[in-house]
Amino acid sequence: MDPVEALEEVAFLLERGRASTYRVEAFRTAAEALAEVGPDAVRRLHTAGSLQDAPGIGKRTAQVVGEALSGTVPAYLAQLLADAGGPLVTGGEAVRAALRGDLHTHTDWSDGGSPLEVMVAAAQRVGHEYLAVTDHSPRLTVAHGLSADRLAEQLDVIAGLEVDGLRVLTGIEVDILDDGSLDQSPRLLQVLDVVVASVHSKLRMDQTAMTRRMLGAVKDPATDVLGHCTGRLVEGGRGKRPQSTFDADRVFAACAEHDVAVEINARPEREDPPDELIALALEAGCLFSIDSDAHAPGQLDFLDHGCERAQRLGVPLDRIINTWPVDQLLDWTHS
Repeated sequence: MDPVEALEEVAFLLERGRASTYRVEAFRTAAEALAEVGPDAVRRLHTAGSLQDAPGIGKRTAQVVGEALSGTVPAYLAQLLADAGGPLVTGGEAVRAALRGDLHTHTDWSDGGSPLEVMVAAAQRVGHEYLAVTDHSPRLTVAHGLSADRLAEQLDVIAGLEVDGLRVLTGIEVDILDDGSLDQSPRLLQVLDVVVASVHSKLRMDQTAMTRRMLGAVKDPATDVLGHCTGRLVEGGRGKRPQSTFDADRVFAACAEHDVAVEINARPEREDPPDELIALALEAGCLFSIDSDAHAPGQLDFLDHGCERAQRLGVPLDRIINTWPVDQLLDWTHS
């Protein structure tokens, strides 16, 4: 098999299995380095036994390259496929099969780990029909959020992409500010395909103030999706974090009234909203969006986790907006 593709496949499987960034980067760096060298030069280096002399190539990555060049599936890749190549969870298969795309993803324009083009290629690999690029807004400086000028530049880059079989949608994960307003130019928000509005700061705000804050965002005509609404963390490297408190009945009633989808954030460390809040949103008549919140290519498969929860909790497919064809979705977001 192609050695660059083998390295990229290893990186993808490590990411979906939540391996350390250090391990993943070794394979992505090696893939990028060999792609620049070119296939003929890679084969010459391998034949001469000097692959590890090339920048970014170590012992493990050189072994993968050598086995790929010999015409076999590299042993490390075969091991990963056997151990972690199937669905991430049991259940949710019907929902996952119905999903056409992902409406919440990040690139290295903000705090994602991979370039836009790499995320797009991964979305093609997993069979998406569309992918919304939703990098952070400027107030989230720790995530290198996009100023209005940088967002406008990203829109130009996306407009210039030529991708077979995949529609790349413009978008943003915009911060909900303390007063409920959205952290980006209203003019730009109006032209984006998908706006995910999320709270990232002052998560312990008192219930009355948090409710007012979230209602302000939900009522904003630019908002399409209410992202990870409680902000909780249930496990993972960042530790645990309790959920924010707000009047869920009022917030979900407003989502239903203003045609804002409630996100089922599929990141396993979030599981946000909790099951009982999904049930409340379902009863309130809300639409839903099952999103990976991927910050790396392999994390696109985190959708498995959200699909399991949606199917187990009885969320109808026609109320999950990313089961809709792209034209129907865009008619809805731009209405």
